Amino acid sequence: MAFDFGTQKIGVAVGQTQTLTTTALPELRAKEGQPDWNAVAKLIEEWQPDAFVVGVPVNMDGSEFDMTQRARKFGQRLHGRFGKPWFAMDERLTSFDARQQAQGQRKGLVDSIAASLILQSWFSEEWPRLLKDADNENA
Repeated sequence: MAFDFGTQKIGVAVGQTQTLTTTALPELRAKEGQPDWNAVAKLIEEWQPDAFVVGVPVNMDGSEFDMTQRARKFGQRLHGRFGKPWFAMDERLTSFDARQQAQGQRKGLVDSIAASLILQSWFSEEWPRLLKDADNENA
């Protein structure tokens, strides 16, 4: 399950590791960066994810700023509350790409489309590495 963290809205997407496909879910509302944790718990109960991927914003030069730390803290809270591993994923330009993809669709999906793009990137960049590491441990 992936999240595009924001202080007012949090995009959510789920993915399937067998097919490497993702689906955007309805966005969650947040108040000053705090989601309704009961709503998050319901999503987790419904979808039963094995892990969380959180988009971590960085500047184009790779430097961090306030929202970077807030997104990391959100990932840590997910792990602490639900006991599942979380992975940070660079989310540069995903909101821009999501806005382009969302043209003509419901306005309330832009952040969740961004979460879907974050998860697709994670599947492309990080998932193969995890599989390789698991294979090396079992060898």
